Amino acid sequence: MAFVARCQVGILFLIAFGIAGFAIPLAVVGEDAVTPGSGLRWPRLLGEDFDGNAATKQTFDWSEKPRFVWSLEVGEGYGLGSVWGDEYFQFDAESTESGPQERLRCLDLNTGKVKWQDARPLQYRDMYGYESGPRSTPTLDSQSVFTFGVAGELVCRDRSTHQVRWAVDTNKKYVVVQNFFGVGSSPLLVDDLVIVMVGGSPAEDASIAPGRLDRVSPNGSVLVAFDKVTGKERWKCGDDLASYSSPRTMQIDGQTRVLVYARDNLWCVDPKFGKVLWKYSHRADILESAIAMTPVVDANQVFISECYQIGSVLLNVSAQKAEAVWKDPPFDRRSQAMRSHWATPVLIDGFLYGCSGRNAPDSDFRCIQWDTGEVKWSDSRRTRASATRVGDVMLVLEERGTLQVVKANPEKFELLSEWRLDQTDTDQDNVEVPPIRYPCWSAPIVVGNRMLVRGDERVVCFELR
Repeated sequence: MAFVARCQVGILFLIAFGIAGFAIPLAVVGEDAVTPGSGLRWPRLLGEDFDGNAATKQTFDWSEKPRFVWSLEVGEGYGLGSVWGDEYFQFDAESTESGPQERLRCLDLNTGKVKWQDARPLQYRDMYGYESGPRSTPTLDSQSVFTFGVAGELVCRDRSTHQVRWAVDTNKKYVVVQNFFGVGSSPLLVDDLVIVMVGGSPAEDASIAPGRLDRVSPNGSVLVAFDKVTGKERWKCGDDLASYSSPRTMQIDGQTRVLVYARDNLWCVDPKFGKVLWKYSHRADILESAIAMTPVVDANQVFISECYQIGSVLLNVSAQKAEAVWKDPPFDRRSQAMRSHWATPVLIDGFLYGCSGRNAPDSDFRCIQWDTGEVKWSDSRRTRASATRVGDVMLVLEERGTLQVVKANPEKFELLSEWRLDQTDTDQDNVEVPPIRYPCWSAPIVVGNRMLVRGDERVVCFELR
């Protein structure tokens, strides 16, 4: 939600840039292309199971550079998109003669051709000079696409007709005092509900200056559920303000529960009734602290982390409470296991791999043991990165555009390949590959043999060999 060095607060978004964009299609659709009936999809931030795990049944030769397929110019914003079958959805902002707009485009994943687009007026100014486009990722089901814009507009569009079914200005409806970087959370679908983190305030707080969250009070709307069909509010709950993390589900005692890591607390909610089951406080006690990573879940355990003061905690959770298994010592960075900023770590076979630290040079990529928090190794590149799992390897994209293929090995940092995607290059077919540029803050998406990466002003699609 999915957050940078030139600002003390730091940008926190993974998490989903505004001039008119166009795709450069170069693909020849063959037997390895993603097809509508393949069943492969990446329908939301971090993929189907919220774990950053590639949607593919294939294995790849990581010594082979990927083949360039297409590129798409994108406008302002920071997030990558989502995939359903052979359709890719990108959410960004563009400047037009009538003013800025938030834009959703649907592309053919295999060719990069824009199939349709829809845009809506946008009124947002970033207080710290970051891009004034969405930070979130579209969320998809078989019939609809849901977007949650930087200014708090939640929109449901029909995927077949491309028409807006309904829209809710959550900032206005729930009196949201602008967070440091606007709205950075992605929607969550649970049964017939679309659930978003709002974090509104009493009406009298509307006059408080943006960013002065120390003076803002919550009004019981940290999570709000809307009817998927009508857009009507079904319930709201939780006295907290919003973060840049995104809500997710987990199973507790066979029941679906919703987790959301908000400004002050991790909340567990029964989505059927909007009932708060418990909350667990975990935030640095400074105004500028901000949360972006999505909780990582394994069975009945939940990992959350922040990078400012207190680091990480692993929790055993039930329907009644959350208790710490291990917890980082506060105010002791050298002794803390993981300090997640805007990227969510990936869990592989009992070990957690991810970027730790707030900004370069106070950052590294590391491996920690899930059940103890023991640091197994750290890579000394000292730059921020995000990761996607593909089988037993990770695609680690650092924010300046280098992509590393790293073996999931808890014993050592094992680099298999490294590709400089920030440089104009040619692939094996002698096709010129356009570069991606800083900031590259979204983890790659892998669906079938297609890999999508994003930098400033461009999304590039590759075919993995």
